[in-house]
Amino acid sequence: MRLLLAVLALLFAAPAFAAEVDTGHLKIELVAQDASVAPGTTAYVALRQDIDAGWHTYWRNPGDSGEPPKLTWTLPAGWTAGEFVWATPKTLPFGPLTNYGYSGEVILPVPIAVPANARPGPVTLEAVVDVLVCEKICIPETGKVSVTLTVADGAPKPDARWGASVAAALAAAPKPAGLTATFENGKTLTLAVAGAPLKGADMSGAWFFPFQGVWIDHAKAQTAERGSDGLTLTLTPGYAFESGKPPAVMDGVLVVGDKAYEISATPGPAPAGVSGLGPPPGAKGEGTGAAPKTGLLIAALTAFLGGLILNLMPCVFPVLSMKAASLARHAHETRAARRQGLAYGAGVVATFLILAGVLIGLQLAGQQVGWGFQLQSPPVVGVLGLLMLAVALNMSGVFEIGTSVQGVGSGLAAKGGLSGAFFTGVLAVVVASPCTAPFMAGALGFTIGQPPIVVLAVFLALSLGFAAPFVALAFAPGLLRRLPKPGAWMDTLRKVLAFPMYGAAAWLLWVLSQQTDAAGLAVALMGLLTGAFALWLWGLGPKAWRQGLALLLLAGAVALVLQPDSAAPRTGESAASAVLPSEAWSEERVAALRAEGKVVFVNFTAAWCVSCQVNDKVALSTDEVAKALTAANGVYLKADWTNRNPEIAAALAEHGRAGVPLYLVYGPASETPQVLPQLLTPGMVAGALKKAAGT
Repeated sequence: MRLLLAVLALLFAAPAFAAEVDTGHLKIELVAQDASVAPGTTAYVALRQDIDAGWHTYWRNPGDSGEPPKLTWTLPAGWTAGEFVWATPKTLPFGPLTNYGYSGEVILPVPIAVPANARPGPVTLEAVVDVLVCEKICIPETGKVSVTLTVADGAPKPDARWGASVAAALAAAPKPAGLTATFENGKTLTLAVAGAPLKGADMSGAWFFPFQGVWIDHAKAQTAERGSDGLTLTLTPGYAFESGKPPAVMDGVLVVGDKAYEISATPGPAPAGVSGLGPPPGAKGEGTGAAPKTGLLIAALTAFLGGLILNLMPCVFPVLSMKAASLARHAHETRAARRQGLAYGAGVVATFLILAGVLIGLQLAGQQVGWGFQLQSPPVVGVLGLLMLAVALNMSGVFEIGTSVQGVGSGLAAKGGLSGAFFTGVLAVVVASPCTAPFMAGALGFTIGQPPIVVLAVFLALSLGFAAPFVALAFAPGLLRRLPKPGAWMDTLRKVLAFPMYGAAAWLLWVLSQQTDAAGLAVALMGLLTGAFALWLWGLGPKAWRQGLALLLLAGAVALVLQPDSAAPRTGESAASAVLPSEAWSEERVAALRAEGKVVFVNFTAAWCVSCQVNDKVALSTDEVAKALTAANGVYLKADWTNRNPEIAAALAEHGRAGVPLYLVYGPASETPQVLPQLLTPGMVAGALKKAAGT
């Protein structure tokens, strides 16, 4: 008789019946993998959520805020329900917070144990669903759902409507895959994972979702480093590491490319083969070691154009004087002029590639650096100041470098010959690095997270654009012949053109004054004075004792300008005068002001950024902008990148930039900020503030 009932139930089993419930901002229902289930087996039913556009629900660890969905079951006697099989979540950033959850449609299966004595026939499973659904606000919503299955002996009969979807959700859910995972908390928290599934895998978009909310700071960036057998993620420790008793295990979901694995990490050293190959590509699906060809081509073209325009930026003006002097000297010697041009171009290209190599190395070492990074170091700024002073003194005729020491120090750039032209190119790049030109920012921003070969390609295009005007002029004899014949006027011109170099040295001292304290600045000034005396002593004549003493003093000068160290990062207003009252930038402050409905103008700047300072003077420190900010009820925030600041570097990278300046205007009614050009006018800023305020 029982067998007959089972056969009849199986033959006439209807599809699993469920009804969709609209709770307000999502539709929910229970759906089944199989329409018929056998006694003594495990069946899967799933909570299906169809979430309204713009809204989201949460994962098992909701992140910084939120609440995961809950099911309260009403089941027949003997039936039991397990926990959700969680789908892979997405990050949901909101202001300074980052949550984990879902949008759109999500299916969360639940295992249901069917009792061995379950009688054949239909059975209904009921549950009350409590879901927190959020957009800008969060609303707890509730619904009662049910699904009716058929109990029957024999193989289960898949549900015609939802069976494949539930099976797909089960297949896609993260599972253990035999990966070895360890974590260490030294200066930073690192999570290292290795195993066969990660060998040669696409690791783009690598991210760790912890099961517990106190293990890491969810809102902070996760920096990935690839290895031959796995990867290492650098994380920011959460509250659990501040209690003095760090967690004994850190488990969660590791996402790499389009795969997700459940891992369980224990304290200990990293396994072999989890680093050394650099960061994974930034964009999902690009494949290891390759960037989209069209993207790279566009970045290279814009980098070339940016390099061309960089010649017009104010920070390059001092070196333009050296170019002019060199050009005048060889204007009527066609072959010599061409060699000069090519040597200058070689110096430019070599220096750009060296800068790119150093930048790649620092980024692979986990440093948050970008364009102009070298000027964030006070010793580097001090040495450059000494170099500029030496070049200026040489052009003023205070000293002459003998042929025996050609190739050393500042005189290289001021001497004639190919070495002089080459190092003029070197110096031009060094002094150009505080500036960015239109088109440069996008090109450099493209390199963030790209393989080293892509970074080098973009920097090569940038260098070719920067060198092109001077090299092209060297191959234009018609233009060169318009210059006067060489004569005494060239010496006068050289001495006149020395003053822009003095100006460059003075500007670097001002930069140094923003980076160090008064004592550090005094030491640097003493170094410059000592260096100037040493070079004057050298210029008195070829006496061995005198030149020996000059070299000793010069070494002492270099030692002195290397002494200043960074003062504590300045968090307040820049020392530079400004009409606009400003506050220090932080992501939290931006979020708080936006929550108050304020217009927010953010200036990502640095003391060594000439373009930033020019914009401050000609556009931002004007009555027009001040009045516009007041009329918009706006707040002016400064993100000062004069000294290294990984949070600012991360914010720049978030907006696709590798350096400053960057200007953002947030309005109370818009989700995304206006991004202003790199060269500002008062009207442009005032217009952006007015637009943000909606007036």
